[in-house]
Amino acid sequence: MSYPIRRAGESLITLFLVSVVVFAGVRALPGDTATALAGEEPTPEAIAQIRESYGLDDNIVVQYARYVRHAATGDLGVSSRTGLPVLDSVMEALPVTLELSALALLLAVVVGVGAGVVAAVRRGRPEEWLVNAVALLGLSVPAFWLGIVLVLAFAIAVPVFAASGFVPFGVDPMENLRHMVLPVIVLGSGLAAVVMRQTRAAMLGSLSADYVRTARAKGLSRRQVIMGHALRNSLVTVVTVLGLQLGHLISGAVVTEQIFVLPGFGKLTIDAVFSRDYAMVQGVVLFTSTAYIVVNLLVDLAYSVIDPRIRLGGVQ
Repeated sequence: MSYPIRRAGESLITLFLVSVVVFAGVRALPGDTATALAGEEPTPEAIAQIRESYGLDDNIVVQYARYVRHAATGDLGVSSRTGLPVLDSVMEALPVTLELSALALLLAVVVGVGAGVVAAVRRGRPEEWLVNAVALLGLSVPAFWLGIVLVLAFAIAVPVFAASGFVPFGVDPMENLRHMVLPVIVLGSGLAAVVMRQTRAAMLGSLSADYVRTARAKGLSRRQVIMGHALRNSLVTVVTVLGLQLGHLISGAVVTEQIFVLPGFGKLTIDAVFSRDYAMVQGVVLFTSTAYIVVNLLVDLAYSVIDPRIRLGGVQ
């Protein structure tokens, strides 16, 4: 069986297990679902009607089968808080979180890879010490504290960027960037530090490898040796780290969106939890878990593109 097919099958199994955990976890929350959906001071008749409408009296296996069937067709249920389809709310919040995550990932790759290369090439020199110190700072500072400091410094004391809110890029690109710069720095700084340290470690290994010494002996320029040989062979490690850090990116986005009042998945999730909107919680968690699985599948499949010497599936 080819590697892509096997990895796709593993991803489907993982997605199935995730759906089971999400379904069971929501129903394990304290309180009765029907009572929560009925609102304040519900009557027994209203509760009974809700249980019948949502099929809550059915066998748990029947409920799960119905849930999977609806989710497979894009029906994630209806929010008890807003009365709108969960999928509509998810798709409305998705562009905000997607832009925040993409820009934070871009920042992490550009800064992290660049700083990691500098630290490896200038090993034992002041440049490496400076990069390591900044990376350690990025790993140590809590996101919420960094967000508050940036707001106080660059949105209040020196009002260069916006402290909160969101403006779609299509409406006003400049205002969009003013609102996104600080959240992107908060979310991307920790990831950039991780990428930097992993890039530095991978580059140090590559620079001492035989193929790099051979490239130098052939008379290739310093830039060609570093960028064309050492860095390219280090990118497999970097891509792996990025795939593993996606979960941190998603969870960090929740905190960051709360700090800067961005109408993304973070606000959607927190509002759903506090209002006991089970359908929304279930939909958001399932959607983000699916995205995480898909991205990790793409990361695995990208290895052979980055380094053609790799024979996926264990075939040498």
